[in-house]
Amino acid sequence: MDWLFFGEISLAGLAMGGLYALIALGFVIIYKATRVINFAIGEIMMFAAYLFLAFAGGLEMSPWVALPLAVLGGSILGGVIEKVMIRPMLGESPISVVMVTIGIASILVGLVELLWGADPQLLPRFLPREPVFIGEMYLAPKIAYGFLIGAALLILYLLYFRFSRGGVALRATASDQAAAYSMGINVRRVFNLAWVFGSLAASLAGVLVAATGGLSPQFGAIGLSVLVVVIVGGLDSILGALIAGVFIGWLETVAGAYLGGEYRMPATFAVLAVILVIRPYGLFGTHEIERV
Repeated sequence: MDWLFFGEISLAGLAMGGLYALIALGFVIIYKATRVINFAIGEIMMFAAYLFLAFAGGLEMSPWVALPLAVLGGSILGGVIEKVMIRPMLGESPISVVMVTIGIASILVGLVELLWGADPQLLPRFLPREPVFIGEMYLAPKIAYGFLIGAALLILYLLYFRFSRGGVALRATASDQAAAYSMGINVRRVFNLAWVFGSLAASLAGVLVAATGGLSPQFGAIGLSVLVVVIVGGLDSILGALIAGVFIGWLETVAGAYLGGEYRMPATFAVLAVILVIRPYGLFGTHEIERV
């Protein structure tokens, strides 16, 4: 066995897994606060990546100006979706809300094809190109620097949820909405904040992932991998999202390198099947999760 090759593949997989964890964090934030399973998370990150393409490519802005604008656009989109389409569904059955998010995903795909076409596109280069070596192992600079940016946002999120008033409100609402109401917390505002923050995390990850592999209207299909991540880790567990994201990213990359690209998804869904048999609520999830 070529251990150097295995090490390089593992590094790339762990770095990609870090971006999966960032997307999964956005998914879990929304679920913990609102109990909505957002199947449009992949399309929100796709839309943000296309915004970056429009700003940096079409308008020729500096990529480092276009990046925060695109991420801001994705987070605003999430807030608008919650206020206009999700909030009126409060009190409806979970499956009805899920179907709304699936419809939103289809609308976003159609909008992207209308505005930018259906052909695959490459984002303007903005990440450093210097080779990255860890010992003798080489890591592609796009993946390495993308991981570092994503990890920085992950740390900021964890600090925000732990120490800020907004983070405390989010955690309180996630624990008990009725108690949060009684304590004077504006729960509707927290719902909107959860969608904004969740979409922001997914938007940044979307731009970083698209920068490594290109962009197309089918880019949102990465949401399938993220869905595996959050189910394996537990729908309401931030820790589970982080651990499962890194593991699934590593597994996909190793399976693709040794078995072929067509085995990436079967490998992850095989893990999902095993986890659902052993722990139907995920490795770190709680028993109270409602199944849809």
